[in-house]
Amino acid sequence: MRKITKSAIAATVVTSTVLLSGCGLLGGKEEAKQMDPPQNEAVDETVAKGENPATEATDQEEAATETVKRDLYLIDANGLVVPYTVDLPKQNAAAKQVLEYLVAGGPLNEILPDGFRAVIPQDTEVSVNLKDGTITADFSKEFQTYSPEDEEKILQAITWTLTQFENVNNVVISVNGYKLEEMPVNGTPIPADLSRADGINMDNSDVVDITNSRPVTLYFFAQNEEGEYYVPVTKRIENTGDDRVSAVVNALINGPNMSSNLISDIHQDVKLLSAKMDDGKVTLDFNEAIYGAFNEKMISNHVINSLVLSLTEQPEVKSVSITVNGSEDVVTEDGKSLTKPVTRPSNVNTGSF
Repeated sequence: MRKITKSAIAATVVTSTVLLSGCGLLGGKEEAKQMDPPQNEAVDETVAKGENPATEATDQEEAATETVKRDLYLIDANGLVVPYTVDLPKQNAAAKQVLEYLVAGGPLNEILPDGFRAVIPQDTEVSVNLKDGTITADFSKEFQTYSPEDEEKILQAITWTLTQFENVNNVVISVNGYKLEEMPVNGTPIPADLSRADGINMDNSDVVDITNSRPVTLYFFAQNEEGEYYVPVTKRIENTGDDRVSAVVNALINGPNMSSNLISDIHQDVKLLSAKMDDGKVTLDFNEAIYGAFNEKMISNHVINSLVLSLTEQPEVKSVSITVNGSEDVVTEDGKSLTKPVTRPSNVNTGSF
């Protein structure tokens, strides 16, 4: 785990600036899920019987000019699964589209960030079928040609990419129409109700007793030559009796695994004095160590982003307010007041990095 100084923050704020811009600190209205959810895509015919081809061509040309932001989960240079937001052509077959963009050598190649790679083996064909909140992702035989060390990452990337849609709760994996109970190369079991609850970038390093622990998903950040980006990590924490909000905050204070190359800007001297929940809004009160390297009453954008992204992974949390020793007289490093609660952005890592 690495900590960074005030000067390092000032030098590298690419992702923070994206997240903390716009109306409100994290970009406006709270949207836990993507809009334009995929339809039932058992059959994806481009031309239905009886349609006028000329009219359809015109409609396609108009549609081609429309784009929508989608999250693609890729593998970074550290071997971590990372969300990357891209503008894709708007279409009804949205779930199939995002899977096709996860295929190596496919359309993602033109926009793939340096140091990142697609997760599904090259030449794999995909289809999807959505029914009652469960989406079946069916792959051709080429899907079985990945490296064993990538197996869990591929499973996580597919799951988190597909569950960005509001009407997708669970994922089923199949090859040539046959449902898989385990991944084909290394035999990783596939839960019957595969979902985001199964975690991402699992970290069990600090847990002695797995049976007496619970998973929480935390957001730390990483750096490469092009900038910064946030990485979700599912960490098992001991059942200490703390409420879930306090448990998440204290896990963030403890920081990421020392060997992960992930960074936390929350100093370990930070103390959570109280945590209150009221109708979806969490109010966190900290000691002055939350200011970190800043001498003023100012909180790092990375601290705010990590807190908001991590806490809003809990379905009951809609926004986060921060006070210091009970005072609301707190601003971000950009000088924006923190008197209003902060909501989760629609997308996490936008722009180039």
